[in-house]
Amino acid sequence: MRIEKNAPLDRRSSFRSGGKADILLLPQNVYELTLALRGMEDKRVYGLLSNTLVSDNGVRGKIALTVNVRGMERTGNVITACCGDTLSGLANFALENSLAGAEFCYGIPGTVGGGVFMNAGAYGGEIKDILKSAVLFSPSGEIVTLENKDLGFAYRKSLLQRERYILLKATFELEPGKKTAIRAKMKDLMARRREKQPLEFPSCGSVFKRPEGHFAGALIEQCGLKGARVGGAEVSQKHAGFIINAGGATTADMLALTALVKRTVKEKTGVELEEEIRILGET
Repeated sequence: MRIEKNAPLDRRSSFRSGGKADILLLPQNVYELTLALRGMEDKRVYGLLSNTLVSDNGVRGKIALTVNVRGMERTGNVITACCGDTLSGLANFALENSLAGAEFCYGIPGTVGGGVFMNAGAYGGEIKDILKSAVLFSPSGEIVTLENKDLGFAYRKSLLQRERYILLKATFELEPGKKTAIRAKMKDLMARRREKQPLEFPSCGSVFKRPEGHFAGALIEQCGLKGARVGGAEVSQKHAGFIINAGGATTADMLALTALVKRTVKEKTGVELEEEIRILGET
């Protein structure tokens, strides 16, 4: 297992901001991740930091990143993936094996672990739609396997959030399909992302969850907040649901702009926006 001390996290965060971790653990496989977890009092485990803001003050103690815990296998229509495999990688592996159903994962900037944790979704699909079972490190330190029905999935929620289970591996049940059709759907979804989302800038993706009966981006645009800035953080001109690092943004900039957006939308529309992004470290 690789161990880094005083490790910069800004280069690893998709928003490209934040301080350093006292101790960064980089397990290379599921076994090493399990060993790391058994040695961590506060079990803070992340993937690509794609939906996470790192505090400018850094992170005290130990954290683990699963970026190297990878490896996918196929048995029939079922794919087993490790927590550090990317969601785009899952979609590509399914394509290679002529399996349909994971196309919506293509382009979601995160890992399988983060995807299960958040019940990630896009373009009408969610992880809960394809997940068969999950191998988890339980709060009591046991390794358990839970079926889909036992994982408490809801919109951007799962049992992993509520009871601090940590994903080690996941199995996904897909359907046989034709490569040409699967590839075409993946290309279409990526084209739609490039057209509508500011992929050319660092960001944490969609900042807010979808409010019931509304779309966060539409509400933010309705309030005239496109292009609003705090420091280097900016509400994207391309998609108001994204806050981008337009250059030199700090995490404090991002949090201040997020608060401004929430406050303005609440005042002008009465809708309370809820953040989808998570904070690592003390702000």
